[in-house]
Parts: sequence; C-alpha cells; structure tokens
Amino acid sequence: MVHLHSADTIAQSPVVGYDTNAGLVQSMSTASISSLPRYLHYYESERNWNNREKLTTSFLRPGSKFVGTQKSDRQKYEVSVEIKDVDLENSFLCGYLRIQGLTDEHPTLITFFEGEIVGPKYKFITSHSTWGSSLKNDMTHWSLLPKWKQLAKSARTENFTVTNHLQREQLWMRWKEYFLVPDHRVKTISGASFEGFYYICFNQHSGTVDGVYYHHKSEKYQTLKLEHVDDRGCEAAVEFR
Repeated sequence: MVHLHSADTIAQSPVVGYDTNAGLVQSMSTASISSLPRYLHYYESERNWNNREKLTTSFLRPGSKFVGTQKSDRQKYEVSVEIKDVDLENSFLCGYLRIQGLTDEHPTLITFFEGEIVGPKYKFITSHSTWGSSLKNDMTHWSLLPKWKQLAKSARTENFTVTNHLQREQLWMRWKEYFLVPDHRVKTISGASFEGFYYICFNQHSGTVDGVYYHHKSEKYQTLKLEHVDDRGCEAAVEFR
C-alpha cells in the first residue's frame, strides 16, 4: 500500500477441514509437519496456478481477502488485501494491497506485494540491503506486534530459525510492495511512497493480520490491522492476463 512521507503524513471464517489419512500426512513431510494443525490443508491441484498441490491455511490461500485500517498518528485509512498466490513450502505469497483516500489526486491506490514467511528460508533479520533496515530497526518493529516477547531474545541471532513454523498459531512475515497496479511503470507519486515493507504477524487461527510499516522517509510505526473476509466456503478463481 502507499504511504505518505513523514512531512505530509499521510484492514473469521470457519476453519477448513483436512484429510487425516496417512498418505496426506506423509506427503506433507517436506514441510516439516508431523501432524496437521486444524488450520492447514491442501489447496486443490486442479485450481492451483502451478497445477500442483500446495500447502495453504484456512485463511491464507489464493483468493482470500482481508479488510481493515492503516493508522498513523493523525490519520486512518481503509485498506483491503487480496491474496493471489500462496506457497508455504517455499515461504512465499503475493497479492494486492488497496488503500482508500490517501491523496486527493489518487483516491484509490493499489500496489502489488510479495511476502516472505519467517522460517527455515527467511530469518527475522532482514537480509535485503536495499530495503534499508538494520538489526535494531528490525527488532524495534517486530516488538510492536503481538506475541513477540517470547521470541525477542532469540530472534536477534542471525541464524535463529523458528522450528515447526507452519504449526504455530502465528506466522511471521515481511510484505514488500513492488509497483502500482495496473501501471507498473509508475515509480513515484507526489507526496506518497510505496517503497517500504511491512513487518507482519498473521494469526492462523483467527485469520487476523497485524502489521507495522517501515520506510526511512515515511512516518514511523504506521500500524496495519486486517480481518479475514468470510468467503462462505468459496474457492479462489484463477485470473488470466
């Protein structure tokens, strides 16, 4: 989503069931899952973008939508997120973020983002130098999210890995915005920025999202709170462009 520069200042569905037969459990062993938490299941292969089974959650799957707000010290904006693809085994997801009323010139702004899930592949310490973060900055932003206290000390270690991360109630992520939709050629907007990223805590049980935005030119500690939109059991559709 887009964020005003600091000088201008600028959101529960029933749990999906799963198959507990031995074959399914064995097929999930590559994701280091010894037993199936109730919020994990396989997305149907015939509806999957890559035409193969992927591990997803009841709420975090292609087509899932979330709504809520983005808050700064002085402003609150309506936000919605639509997930386009999820691959938990590869610690990846992507989607669109939409923010309403940010600027008069652009009353609705949509950005494409990609997410990396903290686990064996990605650590709590941000590894992308171009994102402008640091160990101190990472720990400060993570500390503003729920359930962080129990991880605070260990997470400072460069090689620390959350064991069985897919089985835990919280999934920790970073969501990085890359370009505006539909015109990816737009790199800047007057008075606004979409060059930063979110520190995310996703609750797999409730489907809620808590986030804190970071970009060195944006207002500090803008918070994101989203709730899952009940799709009443509808599956995601594939979009071709």
